[in-house]
Amino acid sequence: MSALPKPAEVRFEPLTLQRLDAVLQVEQQAYAHPWSRDNFLDTLTSGYEGQLLMADETLLGYFIAMNGVDEVHLLNITVAPDYQRQGWAHVMLDALAIWAKGQAADWLWLEVRVGNLRAMKVYESQGYRRVGLRKNYYPAVQGQREHAVVMSLRL
Repeated sequence: MSALPKPAEVRFEPLTLQRLDAVLQVEQQAYAHPWSRDNFLDTLTSGYEGQLLMADETLLGYFIAMNGVDEVHLLNITVAPDYQRQGWAHVMLDALAIWAKGQAADWLWLEVRVGNLRAMKVYESQGYRRVGLRKNYYPAVQGQREHAVVMSLRL
C-alpha cells in the first residue's frame, strides 16, 4: 500500500521582504500591468496590511489593504494563476473582512477593472455592491486607460 500524500497546511502569514520575490513572480504572472517592487515596498514601509495565503511553502495568493477612518481599502488581491477558480479569493476576502472588523472598520472599498467580470462576480458573491466608476483609472494596452468600478461592502 502506498502512503497518501500529506495534505498541505494552508495558513496566512504577513507579507515580508523575505517573501517579496515570490509575490512579485505571482504578480507578474497574473497581470498585464503588475505592481512593481517599489509598489510593494511602499506598502510595507507604510504599514499597510499585507497577508500571504500559503500552502506549506507554496504561495497561493495575497492581499494588501490600507486602514482608514472607519474603513479599509483593498489595494491588491491576487490568486496565483495555477490556483485560480478553486475558492481561494473567497478565503482571502473572508480573512480581509475579519481583519477589517478587528480594525473597527464599517466599510470595505475596492476598485476593479471594468473588464474584469470574473472578479466582479466574486466580489458580488461576497456582498460587495457597485457604487461608482473611476474613469481612466488603470493602465491598459498601448498606452490606453481602463475605467474602474468602485465597489463597497458594509461590515
